[in-house]
Amino acid sequence: MKFSKLAIALYMGLIFLCGAVLGVFGQRLYDASVVIATKGRNPEEHRKRALAEYQSRLKLTDEQVAQVNSLMDETRARVSEVRKQMHPAFEKISDEQNRKFRDLLKPEQQSEFDKMLKEREERQKQSGGRGPGPGI
Repeated sequence: MKFSKLAIALYMGLIFLCGAVLGVFGQRLYDASVVIATKGRNPEEHRKRALAEYQSRLKLTDEQVAQVNSLMDETRARVSEVRKQMHPAFEKISDEQNRKFRDLLKPEQQSEFDKMLKEREERQKQSGGRGPGPGI
């Protein structure tokens, strides 16, 4: 079966158009998932969204909203206290990992590793102490 040059050009154009449409939708889907993944990192925003959902779906009274806010404050304080208690243990594990990892390296690698650790420490100070823990 022979196709004319016009038919071949139309089919090629159609294939190109389908690829472009698929690419646009794929990019939009990717962008949407990236935005959602990075939104949840702010605890205040998470709290506001959760409280707004509770208010709208559960039809909370003003008194209940105040009680929920109080409960959230109490929970945040308790979690913060537990983190403070666990921090020394995490530090010990991280330091042990770094020491063992450093022992595996050659002397020229050790100096670069020490430099990397200092850079990581500076980044953590700038970000408020949040960052990867042991094993990362």
